[in-house]
Amino acid sequence: MIKQVATAFERQDYHTAAKLIKQLLKESPENPWVQFYLGQLHQVSGKHQEAETIYRQLLRNTTNTKIVNQARQGLQRLQEIAQEERQRAISQATSEPSHAELGILVLEPLATELKTTAAPKFAQIMQLDPYTAKLVLPSRGWRLYQTGQIGKLQFYGQQLQQVGIPCFWTTIAAIQQIQVFQVKHFSASDPKPTLVYRNQENQLGSLTFDWSEVTAKVVGMIPIFEQVIDVNNRWELEWKTQTQDYAQFCDLHLAAKNCILRLYDHGYEYQKGVEIAAQASQNTIRINWNSLLQWISQQIPQVKAWSNFTHFAETALDQIEMLGSIQSHIHLLRREQTNWDPAFHLYSGLVFLNKAKNFRES
Repeated sequence: MIKQVATAFERQDYHTAAKLIKQLLKESPENPWVQFYLGQLHQVSGKHQEAETIYRQLLRNTTNTKIVNQARQGLQRLQEIAQEERQRAISQATSEPSHAELGILVLEPLATELKTTAAPKFAQIMQLDPYTAKLVLPSRGWRLYQTGQIGKLQFYGQQLQQVGIPCFWTTIAAIQQIQVFQVKHFSASDPKPTLVYRNQENQLGSLTFDWSEVTAKVVGMIPIFEQVIDVNNRWELEWKTQTQDYAQFCDLHLAAKNCILRLYDHGYEYQKGVEIAAQASQNTIRINWNSLLQWISQQIPQVKAWSNFTHFAETALDQIEMLGSIQSHIHLLRREQTNWDPAFHLYSGLVFLNKAKNFRES
């Protein structure tokens, strides 16, 4: 009867093949040829996962060279089919002009114990080996995983979410649409806070808001680099770029107003407006800055502080072209540009868009 099944497949008479295989499964379900043709039947029926499972079982449990070779060919064909389907889906996902915009795909952290089960799923979707997939999946913060056409990233992101791998995606354009106000000082705190700022055109302005409007707080340190003279291993003097200090930033997000209020330790005017720290003129900038952060935290104790910027930046700094397209809205005196500045704005913008989405849906 096995020969009859083979003949049916050669004629593409899958109806007859199915009837014969059903009978054979009752008579000799463990026969490797019966299992092989059952895999083929699954394959031509579009049940690719079931077919792959059978082919792999045959490779593990069968010593018959002919069956092993045919099972390998079956797996190869399944991979080709999956690749063709993937390419069609990606082409469709990027067919509209808006789907071709530059975007990013960010992986969210997974508990360590969940990474073992998630890694094979991630590997299959992103076409990686399981070991590499497990290393890529983050466990303590966001990881900027890919940049490219937003339609393609959305396609991957939706597949990942369907198998329980947390992630999100957005366009760079969405980040750039957020207004950024550089806070100079708070001019009043009661009954509502009022601040003086410079906008993106460097114009002075004033804004009054309510502390309940703050949807997120992002804090981070951005390195300040300087050229220093060092001695190399040949006892020769040479110039090196080293981190000499860090600039402290704090962003307050007002989702309803589509703006970020950006405070900077060396840019805040501590001696103007609301008295945040006693004897501000005699304090160090660090003391005044810490007092300002403490005062802000007292006004918004319920607002989460996002402080994992450095870890995120380490996954993003090598994306030179993407970061180069982002206006950082950070005005530090630098000898040369650095990707740390747009990386902070990107991190803050991603927090903004995620919290703003939740704000609109609540």
